[in-house]
Amino acid sequence: MKQLILTIVLLFSCQIANAERIKDLASIAGVRSNQLVGYGLVVGLNKTGDKTKFTGQSLRSMLARLGLTLPPGVDPKSKNIAAVTLHADLPAFAKPGQKIDVTVSSIGDAKSLRGGALIMSPLKGADGNIYAVAQGNLVVGGLSASGQDGSKITVNNPSVGRIPNGATVERSVASPFNKGNSLVFNLHNSDFTTANRMAEAINTILGPDTARALDATSIKVSAPLDPSQRVTFASMVENMIVAPDDAPARVIVNSRSGTVVINGKVRVQPTAVSHGSLTVTISENTQVSQANALAAGDTVVIPQSEVKVEEGGLGTEGNHMFVFNPGVTLDEIVKSVNKVGAGPSDLVAILEALKTAGALRAELIII
Repeated sequence: MKQLILTIVLLFSCQIANAERIKDLASIAGVRSNQLVGYGLVVGLNKTGDKTKFTGQSLRSMLARLGLTLPPGVDPKSKNIAAVTLHADLPAFAKPGQKIDVTVSSIGDAKSLRGGALIMSPLKGADGNIYAVAQGNLVVGGLSASGQDGSKITVNNPSVGRIPNGATVERSVASPFNKGNSLVFNLHNSDFTTANRMAEAINTILGPDTARALDATSIKVSAPLDPSQRVTFASMVENMIVAPDDAPARVIVNSRSGTVVINGKVRVQPTAVSHGSLTVTISENTQVSQANALAAGDTVVIPQSEVKVEEGGLGTEGNHMFVFNPGVTLDEIVKSVNKVGAGPSDLVAILEALKTAGALRAELIII
């Protein structure tokens, strides 16, 4: 029976062009990673550690836990240690004993963490419980060097490092995967059409009423109660093929970098666009006025400013007007704008004007 269903899935997938697997479009609700955070000390630095007081206090507390009590009033100042924060992602279904990567970041004034080692530090979740313990040698991609004359060079960021497989999982997180009689798949990008197509694809292969779309994001699928069968069932559903619907027409503008992204669904109504450039040139000249040798007076410098305003087209031949025909495509929009030599800032101004005029059939998003 299992082989028959897999064969049907493969035959069904071959009939759909430009389709994707469900596992690439959606994820199972509740199956996610969890963020962990912690605090620790990095030791063994080559005089590039902290000078802050709380680092010394942390060292005093660590030594006290190890049975070493420092004399009162002694401030353990050492440039070989640094206070750091730790963060890691605990994957879904992670079990005690497994290893995860840890990122270590300086929170003091340490110059570099290169060559240091992290002392055993707990990693806690949002609920305050310890889920992993981290320890190990840091891998730092940054480099910093300085000379006696004050010159300094820094490559990347030497105050951040990683410990591959540097934390051991001590506690697993309960997952809702094996609870209930159904699984809910959440689309990465909400879309009513894609949700409906996904439910129809599952029902075509596994039978009517197996799946139903709850909204534009969630699709509820009836699943077996046995955990082993549920794993097989989830694997089958994830590998089914669905043709997602095209994204809505959008124009994304990054006002800081000048990047403009236009998807293929953008259309423009019949419009005539004129976009010129205004150039203002200010020249500053100075003239020295020297007093006559027989007359009283001082030699002064008189500034002379010349302001010149020119208005011309963007293109090499002054062609700065173009016409959009009904329902033009993305390719025609780009060609028309490039023909007049408009830069990114000019393109943003044109798109905003088209949107205001109601001629741009797309959502204009400025980030």
